Amino acid sequence: MRISLDPVAEVRRANELDNAFFAIASARPRALLVVADRFLLAHRKRIVEFAVAKRLPGMFPYREYVEAGGLMSYAPSNIELFRGAATYVDKILKGAKPGDLPVQEPTKLELIVNLKTSKAIGLTVPESFLLRADELIE
Repeated sequence: MRISLDPVAEVRRANELDNAFFAIASARPRALLVVADRFLLAHRKRIVEFAVAKRLPGMFPYREYVEAGGLMSYAPSNIELFRGAATYVDKILKGAKPGDLPVQEPTKLELIVNLKTSKAIGLTVPESFLLRADELIE
């Protein structure tokens, strides 16, 4: 088995998506990994539609992809991120200097799996994996 870490397709503008999809399909991968990028998030519907049409199991960086029909995501909890941001805003409003506040990393990651998509692409997800999921979308 050959594993490649080289990017197959890079997209910077919406009009480049079709070329990226063609390049990915031509490479005939067995899975799709989408990096965390807000530009790509804005085009998640097209990306997810492509992945499902090509029967590619996809790992996505945000739960919104899974809600749009992507297979799975493993990402920081948005609720926890927002709570942490609110805590920082509170400290700043009380006089703390933003530069003096420590950088914090997410403390809670969520695994979300879309069972409908799993069925649509013909993938059987092991029960042991599903038991580890924080949320299953049916």
